[in-house]
Parts: sequence; C-alpha cells; structure tokens
Amino acid sequence: MKFKKITVLILSLILLAALTACGEDSNKSENSSGNKSPKDRPIEMAQINWAENIAVSNMWKVILEEKGYKVNLNLLDMGTIMKALSEDELDINLEVWLPVQDKNYLKEYKDQVFFSEATWYDDAKVGLVVPSYMEDVNSIADLNEHKKKFDGEITGFDPGAGTMEVTEEMIKQYELEYELLPSSEPAMLSAMNEAIKEEEPIVVPLWKPHRVFAKHDLKFLEDPKKSFGGVEKIHHATRQGFAEDYPEVSKWMKNWQMDDDSVGQLMTYVNEAEEPIEGARKWVEENQDLVNEWVKE
Repeated sequence: MKFKKITVLILSLILLAALTACGEDSNKSENSSGNKSPKDRPIEMAQINWAENIAVSNMWKVILEEKGYKVNLNLLDMGTIMKALSEDELDINLEVWLPVQDKNYLKEYKDQVFFSEATWYDDAKVGLVVPSYMEDVNSIADLNEHKKKFDGEITGFDPGAGTMEVTEEMIKQYELEYELLPSSEPAMLSAMNEAIKEEEPIVVPLWKPHRVFAKHDLKFLEDPKKSFGGVEKIHHATRQGFAEDYPEVSKWMKNWQMDDDSVGQLMTYVNEAEEPIEGARKWVEENQDLVNEWVKE
C-alpha cells in the first residue's frame, strides 16, 4: 500500500510540474500586461457598400496586414454597424460624416461608441444631384415645378444611411411632393447611368468624394435651406476600449489624411481591379510615402 501511495504522489508531482511548464510557455506569448498581443486577434472592420468605403476599408486591410495584424471586413449597413460597435461586436467603422449626415448616430451612440475628433477627409459635400444637361433645374426649390419630369421620385440608395435620413427630412422641409426610393448604391448608380445614356431626368442624393463625378457631368442642386449642411468632414468610430487594445492602430487612424487626388485615385484602382483588395494593394505600393506618414512610429 505504501508503494502505491508513493507512486501516486510521484505521478501527481510530475503532472503538476508539466502543468506549471505549460503555464510558463503560455505566459511567454503574453505581453508585459498579461494580455495577448493585439496582433493575435483579428480586427473586425466594418465595410459599407459605398465606393469610397470599399476603397478605404480594403486599403487599410492591406496596410494593417503588412504590419502583421489580421483584419476581417464585415459588409453591413450603417445602422447595424453602429449598433454592433456599441455592443463590442465590431472594432472600427472608417466612415462617419459630420456634422450633418450622421448626426443621428452621434446623438444615439455618443456614450457607447468612440467618435474620433480626427478626420481623414475635410472637404466632403452631400446633396441632391442631377445631370448638368437639366439646365432648368438648379435648386431643390425647383423640384416641385418639375415633378412630372421626375415622376415625383428621388432615386436613393441604402435605407438607414445618414444621407437617406437627411434626404427624408429635406423632403419635409421643402414640402416636396416626392417619394424617396431606397435601393443600394450600385442600383442607384445603374439607374443614373441608364438615365444619362438616354438624356432623361433623374435626381439622386449623392456625395463627394465619389468616382461618378469623373464619369459624368453632374451638378449639385442649390440648397437654400441648408438641409444637407455645408462642408462635411469624414471621421472614424470605434468600440469603446479599442484605443487601449490597439494603441498603435489607433494612433495611425488619427494620422490618416486624404485629399481629392489620393482618394480619387484609390477609388479608381479599386473599381478597375478584378478584386477590390488588388486595386487597394496597387495603390498602397504606389503611395508608400503617404502611407508611411500615417503609420510612422
């Protein structure tokens, strides 16, 4: 019996030593604070099916993965994105338009989501757009007079997008006898392409930066009531605690700045590539000096 007890004791000590060794090995993979490296967990990045968002989200995926991070892109609508950030189900949303377009999301989630003061694009514009050949329609205030031309319809995009909400408010403010038709950005642009091909009337809510302005001769309708605001700035938003978990990435996001030329070229490359990530990778390779300014130590 004594022999059996001694044997059990020895085996127990061996097992304890093995578990201790495993714990030490595990600790080696942790940083000094006892947490795993941020590069061990993928960054869950939101993506919206808008031309500029597809471009910049793929651009950042390329940049961050070259720096050793893992990035998952999650294609969602704006409302779902903001709710997911508030519930820590997403890490970052690259595109929040302020002070007007996404003001409702800022109001709703300001205590649950971090909205950056830093901006990456400072000359954005939003409004109703028509083809320039529509010479007799130059202001939102002109639309009721030309209701029959447009069949009383404004061709819109994603329901829940901040600009769509602002457009609904604008219809009431101007007392327009129009219906805003939701769809998607690709569907809206397809309808615009078809209308312009036949030189037919069409009015859509649109924004700059956008590659479509390089493709077609378009004009913003005057907005005397300032329903769409003036100059918009594009910010990013993250879940609370992101900066603590990813301090390096948070710093890079604050350094990020683009102008018309850089974002226009990026959108063109992404649009012309077979896969968006290929166009983004080409742009990053050709603009490494600019990228280095963002990710400098």
